[in-house]
This record gives sequence, C-alpha cells and structure tokens, in this order.
Amino acid sequence: MKAEHKELMKARRRNIRLTVAYDGTAYHGFQRQTPPVVAVQNVLEEKLELVFGDTIELSASGRTDAGVHAHGQVVNFFTDGTIPIERVCRALNSILPDDIVVTEAAEADRDFSALHSAKRKTYIYRIITGEVPCPFERNTAWYIRRRLDIDAMRRALSLLIGTHDYSAFRAAGGAPMSPVRTMDRADIEKEGRIITMTFRSDGFLYHMVRNIVGTVVDVGLGVKTPERFGEIIASLDRQQASATAPACGLYLENVEY
Repeated sequence: MKAEHKELMKARRRNIRLTVAYDGTAYHGFQRQTPPVVAVQNVLEEKLELVFGDTIELSASGRTDAGVHAHGQVVNFFTDGTIPIERVCRALNSILPDDIVVTEAAEADRDFSALHSAKRKTYIYRIITGEVPCPFERNTAWYIRRRLDIDAMRRALSLLIGTHDYSAFRAAGGAPMSPVRTMDRADIEKEGRIITMTFRSDGFLYHMVRNIVGTVVDVGLGVKTPERFGEIIASLDRQQASATAPACGLYLENVEY
C-alpha cells in the first residue's frame, strides 16, 4: 500500500525542489510529528497545501533534531498545483511563520529526491565564549565560559579527515546504516567570542556531529588530548566519547547534489 501511494504521488505533473532555512528552537525537529507536537515539516506541508491546492508529502535531505537549525535544508515534493515557480517563494513566505523561510524554489527532474540524490552535506556548530553569556545567542549557540584551546581542538578535528568508522560518535536510536563515512572537511575558526566548527561528509550518523563536538570541546578544555581523541575514533566505542553537545549550536548549512 505504501509503494502504491508513493507511485500515485510521483504520477503528479511536477517535482518541486525547495531550499529552506529555519530557526529550530520552537520545533520538535524537522520530521513530521503527530499533533499536538509540531515539527518544521508539519508547518511546511500545511502551508504548501494552501499554495499548491493539493495534499503535499515532503521528502527532505535529512532530519534535524529538536532545537537544531538549518540554513540550507532541501526538500522536494510532487504536485499538480499550477502556481508558477517564480511566485512560490513569495507566496509561501507570506504565510509561513517568521522562523521558517523558503529561500529558493525550482522545478526538479522527476527522478530527483532531496534524500536519495544528496552527495555531501555540511554542518556547522557555533560556540560563544567569554565571561558573560549573551541572552540573544542562548538558542543559537552553545555558551562556554571557560577558555578553549583552539589549536588542540584543530589538531583533534584533523584526525576526522578521511574514511573512518564513526561508531564512537553514533548515538543509539538512529536508522540502521553503515557507520563508515568519508569526511573531507573538519575545521575550526574563532572570531572574537564566536567559535565555528565546520563538518562536510558524504553522510552523518545520528547525533554524530554533536557527539564529535562534545568530545572536541573536552579537548579544548584540557580534559582530553588530541591523541586521546584519535584513540576514541579507533575504539568504535560511544562510551569513550564525551557527552552530546547541545542542539542549539548545530546548523544544517548546505546539501550538495
């Protein structure tokens, strides 16, 4: 029955691709939830149905957890709606809440899938440091009062580059999939009080970035050494890594196809 339903949806005339940015603070993640719990997908599908005039079922490049944000989430859906593509962004943004914005809309090939066509994803993680927290950043970055050793964190992050089994940073409860991933970017920058870590890979495991960040921050605090970080990667043991970093600092930055 599910397969038949998917085929019926794909029989519609248009495949629409959207790029979406959102502040995830008020939502229970991206993936559709059963009311009264509200996720970003619930809101998007409701507003898309008003604009396109038929039922909408989104496919997304990936799930984001409660409190996680996105600059470049990609979704697609099939529709018989006739609104011109150049009017879609304005129409949607006029009725979406202020914390969800559609930044781009395009007609996609029929075989395009936001989930299955993705080649690489980039996530960023933001940290705010200093003696006094910033009230305006409380939902958009992890505040850490103590000084962090950026050079030590950079050395630890460099050990992630390449193809590895990332089981040490995989949380329980995710979808079953191979823990082997290829990461071609894992770096850190500091500008004033703001520290930004960037990760680009062909795929990410459940809570993988947040578990990496939690462990790298312990390196920055001197709790662990960069050498110990390398041993944790090799151990394949989640129990040896540190606690999961807060959701508020994580952003899905970009998806490549």
